[in-house]
Amino acid sequence: MEITWLGHSAVKIKGSKTLFIDPFFTGNPCCPTTPQEVKEADVVIVTHHHGDHLGDAFVLAKKTGATLVGIHEIAVDAQAEGLTAEGMNIGGTVDVKGVKIHMVVAHHSAEKGSATGVVVEMDGKRLYHAGDTGLTYDMKLVAEFFRPDLSFIPIGDRYTMGIPSAVKAVEFTQTKRVIPVHYDTFPIIQADPQEFKRQVGSSAEVIVLKPGETYTL
Repeated sequence: MEITWLGHSAVKIKGSKTLFIDPFFTGNPCCPTTPQEVKEADVVIVTHHHGDHLGDAFVLAKKTGATLVGIHEIAVDAQAEGLTAEGMNIGGTVDVKGVKIHMVVAHHSAEKGSATGVVVEMDGKRLYHAGDTGLTYDMKLVAEFFRPDLSFIPIGDRYTMGIPSAVKAVEFTQTKRVIPVHYDTFPIIQADPQEFKRQVGSSAEVIVLKPGETYTL
């Protein structure tokens, strides 16, 4: 499974299927690609309705024929534009093209619906994308139910967890590997991923990627 960080909270996951989560390309100064360069996608997942997460999700779904997965309100908007979309809500699970998506709690705002995190099950692996969130005890349930093989955790502070809370989130989720996200896109969310790695220590493998770099799981 190849996991590519595309800057901010945008990630591409390529295994038996190709997924994008929070594909914020246009307007993202760190993103190394454009919607026009994306050739294929099976599923596009949106954690919440903010521009830096909804991003180019509708564009990618239309271009590739991918199924868009998001909270009910986002799915309704997508369907109104003629897209194939699966709406869901926190606590629920959908199976799309053999990929299971579980929607979990995130503490954050949203323009429509609620902010969420997601756990993706594909090819025998479980990946947790926290979305935008503060630290929450609900992350212990992510550990209890899913034991993520890899997690995407925001560290940029101000709009999400900062490094101290993100370190605790690694402990709560009992994740084996973590990729820090949602930092350094803009000056107000600058953070040092190496300091995050230092504070996590031996409790998990911290994988610091540059935008466009790929990690093989």
